[in-house]
Amino acid sequence: MTKIITRFAPSPTGNLHVGSARTALLNFIVSQQTLSSKFYLRIEDTDKARSKPEFTQNILDGLKWLGIFWEKEVQYQSQRISRHQEIAGILLEKKLAYKCICSEEKLNEKRELIKKNKNISKKICTDCKNDNKIQNLLKNFVVRIKLPDEGVLRIEDNIQGSVVVNNKELDDFIILRKDGTPTYMLSVVVDDNDLGVNLIIRGDDHLNNVFRQYYIYKYLNWKIPLYAHIPLIHGEDGSK
Repeated sequence: MTKIITRFAPSPTGNLHVGSARTALLNFIVSQQTLSSKFYLRIEDTDKARSKPEFTQNILDGLKWLGIFWEKEVQYQSQRISRHQEIAGILLEKKLAYKCICSEEKLNEKRELIKKNKNISKKICTDCKNDNKIQNLLKNFVVRIKLPDEGVLRIEDNIQGSVVVNNKELDDFIILRKDGTPTYMLSVVVDDNDLGVNLIIRGDDHLNNVFRQYYIYKYLNWKIPLYAHIPLIHGEDGSK
């Protein structure tokens, strides 16, 4: 049987809830199917404003209570920022990412234009990537991934089936903020790759992220994991 490496990666911005517990259980159960498979726990604590130690402890205690145990030590995403920045630098060197200095006002104007014309590209920055002066800046910029406008991207999901998105629907999202800190979209791919994760089971509210994360894997010639996006658990009022 194929060696499966899964992970559970909660953010410690609240207590462990039933939806996250189900996700953790599914990943753990799959990892128990063969002796060589592994299950990792990563605390995605880069949101310093909302992440709290008591929430981290609640998550750890909850998983142990459920009988879920993980490989080695818990990985904390905030301890790997230099690695995320290293990868962003590689993407810049390969010209697969670019520096952007667009003001919020300019970006909002482009967003409004996109809302009015659904058929145009969703790329909200169109000038910075071709401006050598901007690309030679040493500070006061964000870093955006450079995504294609032409063609379509098809993802095969173990639960959702075949899902297709036009590349023009994807924005050149930010991978490094102006202060040099990485965004979730970059960090999660780097951390999953470095752990060797080859199966990602998570809520279907993350399905759209796959199409963005795909290009980071592709640009770096990393192996793209299998995905399984499960429906969210909703209350009687329809809320999560």
